[in-house]
Amino acid sequence: MNGSVLLSILGILVSLGLLVVLIMRGINIYVVALLCSSIVALTGGINLYDGLKESYMGGFVGFFKANFLIFLTGTIMGKAYEITNGAKAIAKMIINKFGPSMALISIPLACGIISYGGVSVFVASFAVFPIALEVFKQAGYPRRFIPAALTFGCSTWAMVAPGAPQIHNAVPASALGTDLMAGTVNGFISILFILILGCTILIKVVNRAKAKGETFVAKSIDVFHDDAQYPGGLTALVPLFITIFVINMKIDGKVLVPLEFGVFLGSLIVILLLNKYQDNSKIFYNLGEACKQSVVSISNTCAVVGFGAVVKASVAFPVIIDAMLGIPGPPLAGVAIGTTVIAGICGSASGGLGIAAPLLGPAYLALGVPAASIHRVMTISSAALDSLPHNGYIVTVTNGLCNESHKDAYGLVFWLTVVVPAIASILAVILFSLFPNWP
Repeated sequence: MNGSVLLSILGILVSLGLLVVLIMRGINIYVVALLCSSIVALTGGINLYDGLKESYMGGFVGFFKANFLIFLTGTIMGKAYEITNGAKAIAKMIINKFGPSMALISIPLACGIISYGGVSVFVASFAVFPIALEVFKQAGYPRRFIPAALTFGCSTWAMVAPGAPQIHNAVPASALGTDLMAGTVNGFISILFILILGCTILIKVVNRAKAKGETFVAKSIDVFHDDAQYPGGLTALVPLFITIFVINMKIDGKVLVPLEFGVFLGSLIVILLLNKYQDNSKIFYNLGEACKQSVVSISNTCAVVGFGAVVKASVAFPVIIDAMLGIPGPPLAGVAIGTTVIAGICGSASGGLGIAAPLLGPAYLALGVPAASIHRVMTISSAALDSLPHNGYIVTVTNGLCNESHKDAYGLVFWLTVVVPAIASILAVILFSLFPNWP
């Protein structure tokens, strides 16, 4: 290995460390991404101007072009469910059906079902939080565990399940030429494992804390009375069912309706079906807000993807890929490790997939690994290290929404959103290695 490659590897490691540290300190993502990309370019044999103008902006704009409509329609769907109280109606129905004895399971189930239908994890969390607050108060569960129940339901099993109209399913599909149901059987087995193991840990940890004398202590910001009108839970579920059915419907083996169109169709159905529960005079205002939110959301991800494009252009990248392909064990182990490490560095599953799918996917396809296996293993493994403390969703839910500190709440969040998906990634690698031809 010559000196230029060693310098490039050092630059990549330093920039990755800075990326994590500076984002955790609250530095703007665009500033951090450009700074770290500059370090990679200067140490990686890339002209700085070309590195930023061509590589960085090429990655940034490429991801924006490929995925903006997915972000936009998903945000519109979330806004529609927010303003009609449809998401809250679904959550209330599910939690009421399970009753107090199954309250801890019902909260992540409610979050997961809403997220699996295409609603953003942020909207799902904000919709379920006030209901979770009531449930925890009535059951006497320690309030500090609410973030774990919410994030486990939204950002693990439902987000990466086969058929889900989420960006985490769309990015690998675009890079590998697969569909949203890629790796169906092994994928659902792995997702069921996440759900069962996660719920078991959630119940044991919360009940153990309660047995030690911890109880619910309300905060001054907590509101326990909601006089808003809600649609029926089953009625609110209809657009989600239609969306999932439409985007996964095939004729002669080909998907009939594009993901973006299917999610937008679901959004229109929400607005029409739940029309009486919204203020029609604000439809265009709410649509505008959804558009603004989607631009901010995808741009944050693009900033990190652009950094990955500069890494790809460095002289060290081929060496890194060779090392990844040389990881002992089944090839899919390299897929899982590479994806989850990149997602952890980015602090984002979608950002990690935006880098990993186009970089690692073709390399493993060339080794003869089935595209469907790569797709599902990438998707599941992206949901592990992405949930480290600097993840934007984790910070928003823990500190912003729930008003809890990382010190009090993150321990269980870590077990449910990092450890459990990491174990499921190992299971997925084993299943897809042993049964690669299962549908």
